[in-house]
Amino acid sequence: MSMQTLLLLTLALPLLGAALILLTASRPKLRDSITLVISVLLFLVVFLIYQEPDTVHPARLDLFEPLPGLRFALEVEALGMLFALIASFLWIITSVYAIGYMRSNQESNQTRFFSCFAVAIAATMGVAFSANLFSLFLFYEVLTLSTYPLVAHSQSDLARRAGRVYLGILLGASFALFLPAIVWTWVLAGQVDFTPGGVFDVPVSNSVILALLLLYLFGIGKAAVMPFHAWLPAAMVAPTPVSALLHAVAVVKAGVFSIVKVAVYIFGEETLSAAGVTDWIVYLAGFTIITASLIALYQDNLKKRLAYSTISQLSYVVIATFLIAPVSILAAALHIAAHAFGKITLFFAAGAIYTAHHKTEVSQLDGIGRQMPLTMIAFAIASLSMIGVPPTAGFISKWYLLNGAFEMQSYFVIAIIVTSTLLNAAYFLPIVYAAFFKSSADTEFHEAPWTLVLPILMTAFACLLVFFFPDRLIHLTQLIAF
Repeated sequence: MSMQTLLLLTLALPLLGAALILLTASRPKLRDSITLVISVLLFLVVFLIYQEPDTVHPARLDLFEPLPGLRFALEVEALGMLFALIASFLWIITSVYAIGYMRSNQESNQTRFFSCFAVAIAATMGVAFSANLFSLFLFYEVLTLSTYPLVAHSQSDLARRAGRVYLGILLGASFALFLPAIVWTWVLAGQVDFTPGGVFDVPVSNSVILALLLLYLFGIGKAAVMPFHAWLPAAMVAPTPVSALLHAVAVVKAGVFSIVKVAVYIFGEETLSAAGVTDWIVYLAGFTIITASLIALYQDNLKKRLAYSTISQLSYVVIATFLIAPVSILAAALHIAAHAFGKITLFFAAGAIYTAHHKTEVSQLDGIGRQMPLTMIAFAIASLSMIGVPPTAGFISKWYLLNGAFEMQSYFVIAIIVTSTLLNAAYFLPIVYAAFFKSSADTEFHEAPWTLVLPILMTAFACLLVFFFPDRLIHLTQLIAF
């Protein structure tokens, strides 16, 4: 099977799944089986692309050309390959979790839920394999539109309001900032293809480079750099499987992935270094990291605490990218993976706690570790990964980020990392302590159904596995052509 066929299948399979899910609405068991089968098939296709020896040398699939020189196209390169592998693998695990969660909580509109989920994964694959800014923008918007019904799933007033915030911020930022940045890039460079070393062959003034950077940074609202972050806590009204995959992996990762992609393949190291304007981006990311961590510290609602933690952690990727050092780009890519496994585990655990005990607040979790030991051990492992403690994946990415900061002699970034790490510990460790060492009136063992617990254990195990066997991941990130 050719690489072009495989690339096409990454879009076709989840879209086929969405259609079949709609057609089998009256047969829930068959519908859920289709969800699982399609998710496994998608991962196998992505893995086959990864196994192809030509992965290092981009393979391209041109689909159509609306304007001369502007193509809607897919392409394989290392950063997109990493993102696609993570998202497709976690879709399998989240499908198992989502089926268990939706059934256990007797959620309504499950067919619409799983169908929109599949469309969102197709859009995520499109984002990962986009060959240029034009393709990226279209898939990015499809991802926003396909996840809106998931955010507003319950159809309550709160969910509808959250959906409006979600659409308003993300679509507003895209069309007011992201799209003008793409057009401006086209005017300046004459192309928007992702190109190793960047697209600016002619000199561009430093002020223009800074303006473009800011347009991309804030226009790609899914990266949740403050003040374009309010959509993410608002979206926590969605069912936990949505929070887990789409707001811990696919949606937010599409944001920071797009920023890394723009920095590496639109601007390039030489242009960014020569312009000398990236300090502004580093300061904005640093402000987001600390401010979001401080807000997380005072959130009693568990999912909102996790949401503000995500806002903070995403800016680790941004700050690593704009340190402009090869080792920091590696750190940015690694943190996309580390955060994905850690944060999805935390959201899975939050959903399991709600399903088994209907508890949503941090203040309600005293002694929950005795009732749900498997879930809370996984929560503890993921918390350590978010903090950056060995032996977890988060330690690897933070280690490379610190190396990049020392290499560039950026004491501001070093201070941000140290301070935020302490804040991470301050809002995660008290939960773990209360769960295992505080007393509760109810100490009866009561885990969530196995369809929820098994995915939690798998993703927590992945947090440890990345620490002990990081070679494949590091090798793939080293292929990113900065």
